[in-house]
Amino acid sequence: MSFEPQRLSAQSAGVFVISVTPFTPEGELDLPSTDALVDFYLERGATGLTLLGMMGEAVKLTAAESQRFVDHVVRRVAGRAPVVVGVSSAGFAAMRELTAASMDLGAAGVMIAPPSSLRSDDQILNYYAGVADAVGSDTPFVLQDFPLSTGVVISSAVILKIVERHANCVMLKHEDWPGLSKVSALRAAQAAGTSRRIGILVGNGGMFLPEELERGADGAMTGFGFPEMMVDVMRAHAAGDGERARDLFDAYLPLARYEQQPGLGLAVRKHVLAQRGAIRSATLRTPGPVLSAADVDDVHRLMQRQARRLEALS
Repeated sequence: MSFEPQRLSAQSAGVFVISVTPFTPEGELDLPSTDALVDFYLERGATGLTLLGMMGEAVKLTAAESQRFVDHVVRRVAGRAPVVVGVSSAGFAAMRELTAASMDLGAAGVMIAPPSSLRSDDQILNYYAGVADAVGSDTPFVLQDFPLSTGVVISSAVILKIVERHANCVMLKHEDWPGLSKVSALRAAQAAGTSRRIGILVGNGGMFLPEELERGADGAMTGFGFPEMMVDVMRAHAAGDGERARDLFDAYLPLARYEQQPGLGLAVRKHVLAQRGAIRSATLRTPGPVLSAADVDDVHRLMQRQARRLEALS
């Protein structure tokens, strides 16, 4: 490795784009497209990349493919941005193996969502105690809180206990919906001195980004066919121009909403990325949805209208 790997910390902020995983039309890993995709994300202002997330089709990859993909991306990034790797697993053996391989390859940290089998607060706390041990005290990890997908509801109080007990939990990926009060509660605890600081990056395709930034989020860790939306909204917010941030967000909102459809959303995102030249094929590895001709017409119409709104703002 000819570069110094960056490490995730409680001060990490910005836009960490959840990367799609490019496949050939035959369903094989497309590493040339991966190179183009990495460059596309970084050229549009991404602070970092997150691999093997829920929208990265991680569950469809073999363990060998996962490591190969991480290795390829980290080498392409070559120290220009931190890379976080999703290692979520119901069991700790697979999590430990992928974490060790990813960190050895130069990842900045790992992201872990709870398995859907967890129901009580004690079960959640015990699971993340096992997580902290499995990834190792030197590996920073992101707690992914996404109850709409996992079915696991993690209260603010439980998150604060995880943060208190495990120093290597340095970030929350906030995807509760509605969940703005959770961001406020965590930042209030920090301000009161009852909790140490952690980074808070938000998900859900950035659907609530302006409000989440105003509540104290540090940025976004999510995907969208136009990742520059999140970058530009954050820049306007950081400059103190909340109205500009909202105007930019509003210009992209219809397409972002369309992309958030359960089940179909990733197919929409990959189609947009292919249309923009970021990947060669919009293929999802099976099983997965395929856009109809009517779906494609919808997306193209939304993209055209979005372009007109952005031109009016320039």
